[in-house]
Amino acid sequence: MTQTIGNPLSWTAQAVGATGSHLAETASEIGSGVDAHPPRIQVLTRDDIVHALRAGWDDMQALRADALCLVAIYPLIGLTLITMSFHAGLIPMIVPLVAGFALVGPVASIGFYEMSLRRETGQQVHWRDAFSVLKTPSFGSIAALAVYLLAMMMVWMMLAGWIYNVTLGPEPPASLSAFARDIFTTFRGWEMIAMGAVIGGVMGAAVLAVSVVSVPLLVDRKVGLPVAVVTSVRVALKNPGVILAWGGIVLGALVLGALPFMLGLVIVLPVLGHATWHLYRRAVP
Repeated sequence: MTQTIGNPLSWTAQAVGATGSHLAETASEIGSGVDAHPPRIQVLTRDDIVHALRAGWDDMQALRADALCLVAIYPLIGLTLITMSFHAGLIPMIVPLVAGFALVGPVASIGFYEMSLRRETGQQVHWRDAFSVLKTPSFGSIAALAVYLLAMMMVWMMLAGWIYNVTLGPEPPASLSAFARDIFTTFRGWEMIAMGAVIGGVMGAAVLAVSVVSVPLLVDRKVGLPVAVVTSVRVALKNPGVILAWGGIVLGALVLGALPFMLGLVIVLPVLGHATWHLYRRAVP
């Protein structure tokens, strides 16, 4: 068959047609997906958390070079934001910023889910494979969840600013040491900690229930966004203690990883990302 070089108009028409087809497929996937039946879920125990963390560590060790390529930018972003906070007089927002990262973690770790899936099925894994999810119709559902998680993070940051203003504010602290002293040695400081813990805990629990299983499920199967979210909430309601414990582990690991100038995130993020995949496998066999 003779091949000819198309003109710009034909290229444009083909591109528009392909884009329209993909958008239609994505919209259909968000609404219902291929498998509209809620998957079976399992009862989880703390042993499942231990298994997930060990399997996550094994994946990170096996894919170390590729995992480092994916997360190298996160410490730089974190350090940039913290430096900007210091210069802008926003020292009280540093800790909420680190904690807020846990709210978008399920989507930020999507590349690790894909890598764990490929390793699980015996495929060769390269860091570029983490971006293959961008080509699937499920990406629309994942993007919708990402918008929700980012919105929750923005709400959390605004609430954190309000908490500081009604306790130790509204004037910014003179220095980091003065801020730390005010937090731990004054009634207003303890009040700020208590309010932040309660409000942050409620928001974190809401985000965890919606996202702990939904994002890995969308990577793994052709389900719609409603099925993915409902399945995640079902897992959380069936295993409240385990899911809350998992959320506490994630938050604690992120805080510890952020302490040495964000460098610990290079190890923490891949392990948590891979471990989340394996916890999903235990929850949704």
